[in-house]
Amino acid sequence: MPAGAAGKEEIMRILIAEDERDLNRLIARVLEKEGYGVDACFDGEEALYYLENTEYDAAVLDIMMPKKDGLEVLKAVRKKGMDLPIMFLTARDSISDRVAGLDSGADDYLIKPFDFDELLARIRSMTRKRSSHTSSVLTVGDLSLDTGSHTAVRGGKVIDLSAREYAILEYLCMNPGIVLSREKIENHIWNYDYSGGSNVVDVYISYLRKKIDGGSPKKLIRTVWGSGWMIKEAE
Repeated sequence: MPAGAAGKEEIMRILIAEDERDLNRLIARVLEKEGYGVDACFDGEEALYYLENTEYDAAVLDIMMPKKDGLEVLKAVRKKGMDLPIMFLTARDSISDRVAGLDSGADDYLIKPFDFDELLARIRSMTRKRSSHTSSVLTVGDLSLDTGSHTAVRGGKVIDLSAREYAILEYLCMNPGIVLSREKIENHIWNYDYSGGSNVVDVYISYLRKKIDGGSPKKLIRTVWGSGWMIKEAE
């Protein structure tokens, strides 16, 4: 794995919109190998639908796509106030094309053909820049989560977590005091076409409860019946 790559433990969700199907599949495979969750589509209308209905950490858009081009998709996304990092991936390499792309609200612009290590590095860079957390450590009560090393510690004790457990716990800790529905958690952690069991999130939450709250009288992970779950400092 290249130095600084997103490790197998990191689950960040990326949308790839590229109408060259072989390249689309290749990009998806490379990102999945690096530990990203990937959704892929082949035209601008579908890309806009995905972006409007799913929570992503970043998107990579081809400019020349059927139905809606990448510029149209980006403008529609920014008009709705969505500020997720977006990179254009295109064969259009003139200075005026790059300026137009960046001026329309893109975070980066990568020219085909490209090196996959560079693509991965640029994705890491633009997602870091947009992060709302200046520290790599998230804290809720006596629980601390280091997003750099993917370690969780509560009351001085290191907690062993699987990749999925860590990803769900990180999502909860990034939204303390906010109720996250089963659908929101599924959409953030798994791919758009995920077809697992309807109670898979419930199962992982139960695992987390045992590991995070099992040995403490003060419970952090809370169920909001009929709505979902949240993590909140014990009162």
